[in-house]
Amino acid sequence: MQEFFIQLAAAHPYLIYLTIVVLAIIEGPVLSMIFGVMIRLDFFPFWPVYIALMVGDLLGDVFWYYVGHFLGHRFIRRFGKYFSVTEENVEKVKKTFHKYKDSILFISKVTTGFGLAIATLITAGLSRIPFWRYMAINTSGQFIWSLMLISVGYFFSHLYVEFNNWLIRITLIGTLILLIAAFLGFRKFLRERLIV
Repeated sequence: MQEFFIQLAAAHPYLIYLTIVVLAIIEGPVLSMIFGVMIRLDFFPFWPVYIALMVGDLLGDVFWYYVGHFLGHRFIRRFGKYFSVTEENVEKVKKTFHKYKDSILFISKVTTGFGLAIATLITAGLSRIPFWRYMAINTSGQFIWSLMLISVGYFFSHLYVEFNNWLIRITLIGTLILLIAAFLGFRKFLRERLIV
């Protein structure tokens, strides 16, 4: 199966990168760490993967901006519960948003919003921040965020390749899995904590 994907990537690289873009729209952070490992193992070159991950993540940001811009509170009331976005989340973000919008957007991008990323992006649309300003801030944060996440995967796979001892390899794999689980759990914890 692995050989099939490697051959597919060699024969149709644009299809693979398009798939990375689509998947990054859905779950960019975890995908970035996984591709950090794949870059280290020489399955993919760095730059095309880095760009595809950033494009996908930024397309997701565009989607949430326009949800806030055009659908706003109607969307939150009807569908917000499926994305852990409530009127209360948005109101919390809105209170300080107008004064510190640039900082909030940038910090939200490089920290996945401390559990409120979608609420922050929707609020940006609700607040009618000029789209190009919104994209400039998110893009600058995306360069850092994607690089950090790819580096986590790359670093741990580098250690994996360096050590021949199976016990050390198992420990490194377990640590990477724990980091990913901790990242997802911390995001969920913050989202639930900030909702209360």
